[in-house]
Amino acid sequence: MDAARRYAAEFLGTLLLVFFGVGSAVFARAEGGVVVVALAFGFTMLALVYTIGPLSGSHINPAVTLGVLLSRKISPIGAVAYWIAQFAGATVASFLIWALTRWGDVVDQTGALGSNGYGRHINGGGAAVLETILTFLFVLVVLVVTSRAERAGVAGLAIGLALAAAHLVAITLDGTSVNPARSFGPAVFEGGTALRQLWVFIVFPLLGGALAALVAPLFTSANTHYRAEPEEPPGRTPQTI
Repeated sequence: MDAARRYAAEFLGTLLLVFFGVGSAVFARAEGGVVVVALAFGFTMLALVYTIGPLSGSHINPAVTLGVLLSRKISPIGAVAYWIAQFAGATVASFLIWALTRWGDVVDQTGALGSNGYGRHINGGGAAVLETILTFLFVLVVLVVTSRAERAGVAGLAIGLALAAAHLVAITLDGTSVNPARSFGPAVFEGGTALRQLWVFIVFPLLGGALAALVAPLFTSANTHYRAEPEEPPGRTPQTI
């Protein structure tokens, strides 16, 4: 039962992150610009960390789950279940956004259902490097701040700000992924170029998450206090929220 609740939390959390984040780009970017979209992602992430974090760890991102898996804080089976829930949540959110643009007379202000892509402002190689670096930063922040019990109260703030910062850098270049599920959902309904380029926004965020997992121990294992924290049940990040 607890496992099912965690997977449901990851499904709902990813659904809400994609709906509010991508939805802000599709529905309100022309009025608010890049800052509004970045803050929508950041604030939604911040709220979800405190809302579902105590239950599932609030990964809501396959790259974060990969980082947690490589850090041995979730079982392989639990990670696969999280990935399924995350991709499903992003797909449902993207369907809702697509339905609003198709049947709700809502104008898609991105012209591509908020999907990620390269070729206009950055080439494929540049997008690969950008997504690797930005996801590395984001996942590193998640892994480090959730390992410090004495900083539990500000973990969500750090994570939300890191996600907002990543979007401020990359929205105008490739739409900012740093989350394979976020990229997958809109691409499925947009099709075409978005679907052909999707692999970049899956592979390289995962690479960034893996690199973050390799580097994170440098910031968390130097102090024996962090190593002394009790292990959490499989499927959850260290409980700091």
